[in-house]
Amino acid sequence: MNLKLTLVIEQGSNDFLLGQIKELPEVLTQVHPIEKVKEDILDALALYLEDMREANAGGNNIIFEGELEVA
Repeated sequence: MNLKLTLVIEQGSNDFLLGQIKELPEVLTQVHPIEKVKEDILDALALYLEDMREANAGGNNIIFEGELEVA
């Protein structure tokens, strides 16, 4: 199974490109050129997921917590 997300790239100001994951609008980057947008958005996604894991860590009713790999 593959998880597919939609990368939207828009022209920003000062020749910067704005990259955002459509399904996760909190994940975005602003760089140039387009190849760098594609690279940086993956880093931004990794940081976002790490932050979400930390924010949701713990809890008294958890009966299982483990990694899920989506290829």
